[in-house]
Amino acid sequence: MQKRNCKTLWRCLAIGAAIVTTQLQGAIYYVDSQTGNDTRSGLSPKQAWASLNRINQSDFAPGDRILFKRGTRYSGQLRPGSSGREGQPIVISSYGLGVLPRIDGNGIFLDTVLIRNIEYVELSDLEITNEGTHRKPWQTGVRLLAEDAGPLRHLHLRGLYVHDVNGDLRKTHEGCGIYFEAKGNVDARFEDLLIENCHVVRTDRNGICQRRSGLASRSTGVVIRGNLLEDIGGDGIKPWGSNGALVEYNIVRGGRMRCLDAAAGIWPWDCDDTVIQFNEVSGMKGTRDGQGFDSDYRCRNTLFQYNYSHDNEGGFMLICSPGNSYCENTVIRYNISQNDGISSARVFHFGGGTAHTSIYNNVIYIGPDQRLPLFLFTEWSRGNARDVRIFNNIFYVDGQVTYEWGKSRNVIFENNVFYGKHIKPPADPRALTQQPPLINPGSGGHGLESLGGYRFRQMDRDFLGRRVDDPGTQDFFGNVLPSDKPLYVGVHQAQQTGP
Repeated sequence: MQKRNCKTLWRCLAIGAAIVTTQLQGAIYYVDSQTGNDTRSGLSPKQAWASLNRINQSDFAPGDRILFKRGTRYSGQLRPGSSGREGQPIVISSYGLGVLPRIDGNGIFLDTVLIRNIEYVELSDLEITNEGTHRKPWQTGVRLLAEDAGPLRHLHLRGLYVHDVNGDLRKTHEGCGIYFEAKGNVDARFEDLLIENCHVVRTDRNGICQRRSGLASRSTGVVIRGNLLEDIGGDGIKPWGSNGALVEYNIVRGGRMRCLDAAAGIWPWDCDDTVIQFNEVSGMKGTRDGQGFDSDYRCRNTLFQYNYSHDNEGGFMLICSPGNSYCENTVIRYNISQNDGISSARVFHFGGGTAHTSIYNNVIYIGPDQRLPLFLFTEWSRGNARDVRIFNNIFYVDGQVTYEWGKSRNVIFENNVFYGKHIKPPADPRALTQQPPLINPGSGGHGLESLGGYRFRQMDRDFLGRRVDDPGTQDFFGNVLPSDKPLYVGVHQAQQTGP
């Protein structure tokens, strides 16, 4: 009798677990523009809905999934109105075989996909476009909006193909491929916002950008990772109004392609503690600003590491702030810049009143056809750079570089390599001018994996630099860094023995 009761108990527990699992997963709704019908239930492929309006008008429960059939197309706006909850997000994605389902705003709607004031939503594996007959201010492919509401948690975008968004090209009215904004009251912000493995092509003005306005608070847990951006009209990736944002493993190929005002590849504004790492930026056009990377104002503690910048007309790095604001404690380390800057540009540009910038263990390669300032310091609204430490870098010049100091103060160089033609280089008590033993500088192509030429052929102790108090955990190539010994100059370190 006892044995039978145990079996009954286990059977009841199993049934209960199945019910809980079903509730956690929620219902699955199918959408098929070719064979669907909005009068159906939507609860199987044979009962699929047909339109975006059916989704926009429906209420969904946490854990529900809305799946578009691959190979189908939809015109209009996708505007879901229901939130999931922790562990039970509402998922909007695709099913079946073939190309991604396509949603086209046709320039009729300001946003092809609008996620407004809802949370715990995951959007993936969709093609999204919004090209109209003329450009519109603020036009986007995907907009996430926290408006007088928040914090909005767990908004995840993965595997989206966003392309051909002809928004306004002016910075003051900028359109965007993927755009997230907090505006209004002090509660408005995002927490746990992820944009990952998306492909953004021909979007104007920008690629992936954030904005904060009104009394909205800074967002937290923002991660922009593994995205490919190509042929972007202005800025590539721009966090604006976040604390602790992480921007990593992204590729920007071609930016500032159409706008006339200032734009750069990847840069934060109004952000603290941003980490920008393992990214590649190339093909930025023009010299306003046109750099691959930028540490902009109203920012503190921005870290640029393990990035690859090449063939950007405006240069490698902008560090800037007007005199009435701030850009403080920027760290630029273990990056490679190759062929950045045309003759009317610069490689590093300090604009305005930046403070406490550290630049160390980078390799800057200047090609044989380049003639430009390696460091340019200019004034902005009576602000001038101060307290800059530049050490353990390799400045490998096959062309020619100059230096323009402006009114900068306390710019200190230590243990750097100045190889090639440097016109009036800065004072550096431990400068080296002999050729560093790099395998093949200037040989980088597309991809971080193409940069083996920036390794040392052998670890020559003549090229030991100075010790770094907080060097990080690894060099550009993944070698563990010593915490108690001097570093070699450049981006390549090796296990050291002895004193």
